[in-house]
Amino acid sequence: MSEIANTVSEHTPEASTKPNDANTARTESPERLARPLIRLSKAAGVSTSYIDQLGTYVEIDDDVLVDVLGALGVDASSDEAIDRSIADIEEQNSKRLLPQQTIVAAAGAPATVTLHCGGDEKPSAAITLEDGTVLHGAPGDIRPGDNPTEQVLSLPTDLPIGYHTLSVAAGEREATATLMVAPGRIPLPEAVEEHPRWGWMAQMYSIRSKDSWGVGDYGDLRRLLVDAATESGADFMLINPIHAGAPIPPLEPSPYLPESRRFLNVTYIRPQDIAEYGELSDSDRSRIAALHAAVAPCNDDPNPLDINEAWSAKRQALRIIFDHPRSAEREAAFARFKEQAGPDLDSFATWCLAFEVWGAPWEPDSWFGRTDRTSPEVSGLVRDHHDLFEFNRWLQWIADEQVSSAQRAAKDAGMALGLMQDMAVGVHALGADVWWSPERFAVGSVTVGCPPDFYNQQGQDWGQPPFNPRYLERTGYRVYREMVHSMFAHAGAVRIDHVLGLFRLWWIPRGKGAKGGAYVTYNHEAMIAVLSIEATRANGMVIGEDLGTVPDYVRRVLAAHGVLGTDVAWFARVDDSPNAGDPYAPPSDYRRQALASVTTHDLPPTAGYLEFEHVQLREKLHLLTEPVEEFAKSAAAERQAMLDMLVEGGWLDAEAAADVPAHEQCIVEAMHAMLTATPSVLRQAAIVDGTGQHATVNQPGTSDQYPNWRIPLVDAAGAIVHTDEVFANPRVLSLAAVMRGERRD
Repeated sequence: MSEIANTVSEHTPEASTKPNDANTARTESPERLARPLIRLSKAAGVSTSYIDQLGTYVEIDDDVLVDVLGALGVDASSDEAIDRSIADIEEQNSKRLLPQQTIVAAAGAPATVTLHCGGDEKPSAAITLEDGTVLHGAPGDIRPGDNPTEQVLSLPTDLPIGYHTLSVAAGEREATATLMVAPGRIPLPEAVEEHPRWGWMAQMYSIRSKDSWGVGDYGDLRRLLVDAATESGADFMLINPIHAGAPIPPLEPSPYLPESRRFLNVTYIRPQDIAEYGELSDSDRSRIAALHAAVAPCNDDPNPLDINEAWSAKRQALRIIFDHPRSAEREAAFARFKEQAGPDLDSFATWCLAFEVWGAPWEPDSWFGRTDRTSPEVSGLVRDHHDLFEFNRWLQWIADEQVSSAQRAAKDAGMALGLMQDMAVGVHALGADVWWSPERFAVGSVTVGCPPDFYNQQGQDWGQPPFNPRYLERTGYRVYREMVHSMFAHAGAVRIDHVLGLFRLWWIPRGKGAKGGAYVTYNHEAMIAVLSIEATRANGMVIGEDLGTVPDYVRRVLAAHGVLGTDVAWFARVDDSPNAGDPYAPPSDYRRQALASVTTHDLPPTAGYLEFEHVQLREKLHLLTEPVEEFAKSAAAERQAMLDMLVEGGWLDAEAAADVPAHEQCIVEAMHAMLTATPSVLRQAAIVDGTGQHATVNQPGTSDQYPNWRIPLVDAAGAIVHTDEVFANPRVLSLAAVMRGERRD
């Protein structure tokens, strides 16, 4: 079969049909479509044009297409190479028995698979279910197809949901494929079906208590979830991604640039909550107390978090606890965790070990580029430092216990969903996943990002290597399945950051800049099937962040499968207009199948946005591609359009709208009151909007220029708000009352 051809989705249009008077060209010309490079690109799943957020038709340059094809392993370096690659694809297509190596079927619905074999080959088929049961096909299951070189296999309609294996033989040819049987639609949990539910968004690292180590931790998360349920009536809490990071400083502050998405961030562990902590000797407890005392003053510091100092102290404390003997019962639980986590846990622990013993992977002439999982020195490293290797596995076990405990506490406190985990787009190029399993990625020559849009006029390069769609297809999406499963083990809902990545990702060749990329398509049906299976098994929900340059067909497909979209008030204009100052849509226009919110983590808190924090910050950081006066003018028009909508809808008095600084809280609450009039099944408020914080949490397109993901939670006056103070804060409780639909004073 052709691994390349199977990355192409039948639902992937190359151009939108949305009218735009400023652009007459909406599709590629026949002459362009006939070019061999364009034909090869499309066969390989590389989009050769797209429509940007402003509705502009954009064609991808030839040199970009050549580089992206090269990253996929397709040679387009010359006219001769292009012809050979096209011929190779055609030859592979002619020889395959099964159409794909991953096949998706809807549970309970009739489904067929076309076999590429003639009528004289007498094919046979069998299905091995996920539990090992083997089902052999009856003669009537296979019939002649419309084409004499094809036969059609009918699949049983009573297959259970799950990941099965389809095996087919015809003459001397044999083939297997992963058969995903998924619910046609992710069902809403009964509690959400009853009536809309609301919850909070929190940057958990920013919210600290006296027991924290300078950074918010899983103990703080547990307290926040319980208080949010009991004191504010919330049903969920969306937090920043808690994927795994580096084992020792320097730590990457962005939770969206993890070293592995399969495992958890151990820097958020609270040592005092570990079972063995209570069994320590007085001497060991004193040592840990001294380490805690060294960083505890940071819990009261309104300046950016020092994540490295915090982890340096905490890691020493964790090592003291690890060295304490465990009971037989606890040791057995640890062993079960290691067995269930499988070989990926060992690979991550080995990467952590190499990082600590041999140095950071980004250092010159690093081990990262000289070794791999087969290197003798790697196995020797694990043998010589097995205790440290085991320590890194133990950290994952403890993190797993503490996140699980937080989710149980949330549900026990009455939350309908509890924790909503956030899935980052990808992983660090020098992280554990890439080092141990580079075949999973398009490594070295491309990174992932997004093209320019209104809010990021220079585009974005996230510096992450993309999953190789050919590898995913060939392996039945196992790596994606395991990641999604592990997230639902600790959550009632999963938010997919940049959900467009299920369909296509913006691949940026090295040296081209964020604007110089191309979209590579993925088998969204398979990836949605994984989400559907895992969410249904966990009685959970999936929310897709579908903001920015997202074609309409993506939203339609996601909605048909029960994946919620994301509606954000600051982006919700009439007819999806990209123009600041155009009228905002009434709440009745929001989607029912959506998580509705006022803001996102990529915008300043609402109080700051109303005061043009984003204008001032982007000018300061030189992120604008237009004069600041023009951007300020558009921001002012945007704010006025929002105020007009709130006044017209009866959520805000005209007097308050005329004096924003004096009525900041009133306007913030009016925007959230508007959310309660939407039909959306999930509604969300940000804790920073409750406290009145102004400072931006994250400014996209920056790294060292701004302390992204290190801003502590503060109130409107800039004073620290501690974990136990959040849901005693009058302003937070007032916003909670608004979200519950109660009358505001």
